[in-house]
Amino acid sequence: MIPQLVTVRYRRSDGRRRRLFVPVLPVALVLSPLLLLAVLGGVVACSVTGVPPLGALRGAGRLLWALPGTRFEIEDGPMAFLVSIR
Repeated sequence: MIPQLVTVRYRRSDGRRRRLFVPVLPVALVLSPLLLLAVLGGVVACSVTGVPPLGALRGAGRLLWALPGTRFEIEDGPMAFLVSIR
């Protein structure tokens, strides 16, 4: 299952907490021109390094499939981020 929603929680330096909900599909549609350039760059990189492009695509798909339910937290001084993917 491809992730549908990414929740980002962060704590500002003054201690207030914020929560952002980022829908994946609309963001992907808005960034699709950049995604197309990234795919073309990946195909060129695969051909230069000798990695089969379909194998790299399969690996990226398996990574996306494993993302739902993932949580990670980054804390640096007074700032903290918690990202959970549903």
